[in-house]
Amino acid sequence: MSNPMPTTTLLSAPLLQHLALHKTQQVHLQLTPETLINHALANGEGVLTDTGALMCDTGKFTGRSPKDKFIVRDAITTDTVHWGAVNQPFEPALFDQLYHKMLNFLTDKVVYLRLAQAGALPTHGLKVAVVTTQAWHSLFVHNLFIRPDEQELSHFFPDWTVYCLPEFEADPLTDGTRQANFTVVDFTKKMVLIGGTGYAGEIKKGIFTVLNFLLPTQHGALPMHCSANVGKNGDTALFFGLSGTGKTTLSADPSRYLIGDDEHGWADNQIFNFEGGCYAKVIDLSAEKEPQIFEAIRSGVILENTRFFADTNTVNYADVSVTENTRTAYPLYFIEGAVQPSVGAAPCNIFFLTADAFGVLPPISKLTPAQVITYFLAGYTSKLAGTEMGITQPVATFSACFGAAFLPLPRAQYAQLLKQKIEQHNANVWLLNTGWTGGAYGLGSRIKLAYTRAMIEAALTGKLDAVDYQTHPIFGLQMPTTCPNVPAEILNPVQTWTNSEAYEQQAQTLANLFEKHLCD
Repeated sequence: MSNPMPTTTLLSAPLLQHLALHKTQQVHLQLTPETLINHALANGEGVLTDTGALMCDTGKFTGRSPKDKFIVRDAITTDTVHWGAVNQPFEPALFDQLYHKMLNFLTDKVVYLRLAQAGALPTHGLKVAVVTTQAWHSLFVHNLFIRPDEQELSHFFPDWTVYCLPEFEADPLTDGTRQANFTVVDFTKKMVLIGGTGYAGEIKKGIFTVLNFLLPTQHGALPMHCSANVGKNGDTALFFGLSGTGKTTLSADPSRYLIGDDEHGWADNQIFNFEGGCYAKVIDLSAEKEPQIFEAIRSGVILENTRFFADTNTVNYADVSVTENTRTAYPLYFIEGAVQPSVGAAPCNIFFLTADAFGVLPPISKLTPAQVITYFLAGYTSKLAGTEMGITQPVATFSACFGAAFLPLPRAQYAQLLKQKIEQHNANVWLLNTGWTGGAYGLGSRIKLAYTRAMIEAALTGKLDAVDYQTHPIFGLQMPTTCPNVPAEILNPVQTWTNSEAYEQQAQTLANLFEKHLCD
């Protein structure tokens, strides 16, 4: 896959028929980023910033709507999908009804069609066609997915199709949805239907869900909600974590080469990116803290739900008046030194990231094989006080395998695959707390990014192999007693609290929440 955009090719009759777009007014196929930006501006979909990035609003929904995601229950999925609150069943007849209503909606509409690849390893990837009604969504797909070159496009035919129509709303009374917005995945028809929401992340997460089903069942490969980078010696590192824990920030390391920031697969001896771009949070973004991401935001890049400083077109990244989930979408090759194609060797080190707002977990600890499974299945981080109505204290959040919202199969299948691959490649696994120390959120302070980076560097270079460790009395975690460029007193979290009894009470509270979650 190459970086430059291919020229627009004619839409073949078989492809047109396959996508059922023959009644649309016009199909814009594979437009260049420059042309898509011009369309978006002409359509009133966004405005330009002073860096040339296109700033767009996603409307009512500024994030995913997991309660409105469904999977069609049929012969393929009935006995394989782990049905429940995450994977809600949808009847095939209702899918067909919704699909035809969406096609009728497209009659006489102008649509944008993008052909792309999901999965940098050709043997494990998917050819995807994405039909959108908004130009900026087509630009999003160009930036986030892998871009076929001219030769690949000449014989391209999609394995899967995504229809993303923000203006189309379902009727819950007749269409089987919970409300007007929806994402529905059909593994038999190989389609994803998205409507009623302008949040572009639903497109990428829809395909992530598809790969989370297909990779284990068809290839024995492990899909992962993680970022990945590689050192100059070829050593790969993975960073698992939920949103806000630092996956993108910590993998964008100037001293290493970026493989990807969010979604990867582990097939035999290789790690491969699902995407061709990055979808990074930009809340409080600065050139000092995250220079690679900051410098990537230029012409051809999308910003979502950000706002300007007054009377300028300069983005104020501290402005969260629309949402705290402000984001940017840019091609991977906008990061200097990014790996192309985005494939690496099996990892030597794996980091589980957690933003612990209770302030009780060590900033870094080395996990035993049993602890690896425990913390992988827990997928712990914290919601912070004040981020939602009614939350006045930190709230523990657990998401199995650090991505439960995207896992169609039972979580134990993913955990077993991870266990097998770690044992096969003898990878080190670390728990990294990117949250609070010296007290809970509101009392303590966020662990400095410089310290976190120093601990990662020490783990990657083997500097933590020969140091002494002590065992955490409540969590049983192995904590290094020294680490280069990190004050020794922060390595054991109890030493950062002024009241050791208060620390023990808070730590026991979190330990009880872990136990309750894992027993559910």
